[in-house]
Amino acid sequence: MSDPSRDIRIGDTERQQALQVLGEHMSAGRIDVHEYGERSAKITIAKTRGELMALFHDLPDPRPQFATPMPMFPEPTKPPARWEGAVVPAVGVAVVIAFFVLVRNPLIFLLIPAVAILWAQWNGRRR
Repeated sequence: MSDPSRDIRIGDTERQQALQVLGEHMSAGRIDVHEYGERSAKITIAKTRGELMALFHDLPDPRPQFATPMPMFPEPTKPPARWEGAVVPAVGVAVVIAFFVLVRNPLIFLLIPAVAILWAQWNGRRR
């Protein structure tokens, strides 16, 4: 089974690194100047990782290194849980219950807007 990363396209940075590594092999005497010229010409026209690595198949390390490719469609992350979404309905239910329990007191009608205003200011929303 073939390696799917061999089909990933390369850029100028990878080609430059491969030329540098090939120069190290020539300096170590593993390849001669003529072979360096042939391989470096192929490096400059290589389009994929597989084409580039094929030029180093008979050479020991060092070899060109590649960065891990980023996925095209990363997995979506869940947003962090927010407790404010549960507090607003709970406060609304508590206000309705308080309204029916304390309906005898007419000041309850002032309490509902006061709680709403304080809640909005506490959350940083001003209207």
